[in-house]
Amino acid sequence: MTDAAHTPAPHSPATDRPTVRLRPKAEARAIRHGFPWVYSDELVLDRRSKSLTPGTIARLEDAERRPLGTVTVNPDSKITARMLDFDAEVEIDHNWLVTRLRAALDLREQLYDAPYYRLVHAEADGLPGVVIDRFGDAAVIQPNAAWADAMIDTLADALAEVTGVTAILKSGSGRARKLEGLDDATTWLRGEVTAPIPVKMNGATYMADLTGGQKTGLFYDQRPNHAFIAGLARGRTVLDVFCHVGGFALAALSQGAVSAVAVDGSGPALELAQQGAEASGHAAAFTTRQGDAFAELEAMAQEGARFDIVICDPPAFAPSKQALEAGLRAYERIARMAAGLVADGGILCVCSCSHAADLTRFRNASARGIGKGGRRAQLIHTGFAGADHPLLPQLAESGYLKSLVFRMTA
Repeated sequence: MTDAAHTPAPHSPATDRPTVRLRPKAEARAIRHGFPWVYSDELVLDRRSKSLTPGTIARLEDAERRPLGTVTVNPDSKITARMLDFDAEVEIDHNWLVTRLRAALDLREQLYDAPYYRLVHAEADGLPGVVIDRFGDAAVIQPNAAWADAMIDTLADALAEVTGVTAILKSGSGRARKLEGLDDATTWLRGEVTAPIPVKMNGATYMADLTGGQKTGLFYDQRPNHAFIAGLARGRTVLDVFCHVGGFALAALSQGAVSAVAVDGSGPALELAQQGAEASGHAAAFTTRQGDAFAELEAMAQEGARFDIVICDPPAFAPSKQALEAGLRAYERIARMAAGLVADGGILCVCSCSHAADLTRFRNASARGIGKGGRRAQLIHTGFAGADHPLLPQLAESGYLKSLVFRMTA
């Protein structure tokens, strides 16, 4: 550590910032090759480093005191240091944020004609722990790392400068903030939006409630998977379980599905889904069922219901390594129950947004569930998050979403 007698603020200039150092046996090569995290057992954590304010900007060195870059430090987190820049002397300020945001915006403007997308996907866009979703002239920031929480006003100013958005919401929801020791407060930083925002995707209109909905109000990550299922939906009946605001169901109706049933435990989410169906012109073909998904699947099985396409897009059943085995059992169960509702020759789509459950384990759990349900299937498609959710190749956790599409053969 440096000999500074005080704990610097997160925004301290490069000349005043402290130094944190890797332990002698820590692997510096991974950092040099782009891995963005340093865990608590890889750093020298003495009295001075442990007293740093969460979110402090620091200089990272290897065990031989050679500079590795500029990091943000949170002694209270298992991920104690996150790489911000490979330049150990760079200033992390308004201009630095503007540069990162402009690079992120450039990618999204190449991908989409309208400003409705994930603008920043954390480490993959060079802003560790920061998620920003854009809804036209409004944006929602989730500062899931302490440094971003400490610099939230500067971040909001840079965001407004780069994008021209007039309403910016700071969302304090999510498990990641708790792991960083941050509060769950949600507040408007600029402007305000008081009504759900209509978002057009895949021919449908979705209603995004920025303050009362889940996460940032809409799941942009499923956009390409919605499109794939919608392409199979013409003339077919659809069941969308864990539908949130209508996800797969509304996209399927927009491409000619004859009917769609949407299931969710949230009444407000189903109300938004109904509004989306009305705005999309498909209210007559759209129905909802509110309740626990497992209970609703069991009830529909008892009713003898069958659908041409069944989609299950649950919340993360395995959000951590500790929850992995229980989560895999839940994915197996949901696949078993859902498979029984699919007509012969029909489609089953199961999704996972669990970081801890990799593609192979998730696929195996789903296949076991289908088999235990007495069904046989072909895996015809594997989907992932859209290109506005880029993957950092060195960080497997940035590629969390998996979507498996099976065709029932028996």
